[in-house]
Amino acid sequence: MKKQIGKWLAIFIPLLIGIGIIYYQYTTLKPHEIDNIKQSLQKADYSYILLSLAIACVGYWSRAYRWKFALNHMGYQTHFHNNFFTVSVSYLVNLTVPRSGEISRAALLKKYEDVPFDKAFGTIVAERMVDLAIFFLFVCLGFISQFDKIYQFLLSRNVSLQVMIYYGVAAVILGLIFLLIWIYAEWPVLVKLKKKLSGLTEGMATIFRMKNKWKYLFHSFFIWMSYLSMFYVAVFALPETATISFDIVIMGFIFGSLAVGFSNGGLGAYPFSIALIFSLYGISNDVGTAFGWLVWTSQTILTIVLGLISYVLLPVFNSKK
Repeated sequence: MKKQIGKWLAIFIPLLIGIGIIYYQYTTLKPHEIDNIKQSLQKADYSYILLSLAIACVGYWSRAYRWKFALNHMGYQTHFHNNFFTVSVSYLVNLTVPRSGEISRAALLKKYEDVPFDKAFGTIVAERMVDLAIFFLFVCLGFISQFDKIYQFLLSRNVSLQVMIYYGVAAVILGLIFLLIWIYAEWPVLVKLKKKLSGLTEGMATIFRMKNKWKYLFHSFFIWMSYLSMFYVAVFALPETATISFDIVIMGFIFGSLAVGFSNGGLGAYPFSIALIFSLYGISNDVGTAFGWLVWTSQTILTIVLGLISYVLLPVFNSKK
């Protein structure tokens, strides 16, 4: 019973957050701003959106191709189409419960390629760690280049730099303490947990020992460049955003990526965050909102279509096994 309640809460809490953000944004928009958003969506050049989606598909391909290096290192020769289909399905599942797609991805690979779930999941966790590190580089570059603008914004929201430093230092200290306990503590509960996670640990460690780690890292950076490129291409869809500088694009990309984790696939949170960050650079709220919804909707449609097609094709491509 508790598991069922937890499962439904994991679905509905992010969904309610997204709906709440949409309601808040809608109620704070003036009637003429809503009309401007509708007009912006109508006059958008959707050829750039289609190009953005094509770049996104290349990112899907690269993520599926990168996965084979970690799997091959552990001795599993998987079919590329299964890698691609399971990646596509995982993105679709993430629209329901954030981060649950990783579990479905490992489970599907176990079903169709007989790769142990814990090892497959370990390689996925390793991917996320690498992705997080690369995204952190984007954040550092963006915040360093736009420090003055961000600092003034935080001050306007009564958030001082000193408070942020305190929280940052506290987080680092707690992280180090946890890491030291995990490595050196011999508590029975911890030893038992390490044993259960041995397959997961092996999967995570593959990146450091694999023969093709440089190809793996190349695709890791390529994936994130494809994410950035598909966001950058989309700005040309609206006349009001077509002339914005690349530093604004970087900041929009960063905050948009962060917003995805707040609700189901960034529902509500993504357009809101884009409008908020664009407003710091003098772009009107209605234009930022229109652009955010344009990008989010197109990417979500692609995720749903590719995910459903992949889910259908998985048993078809593996029917002869």
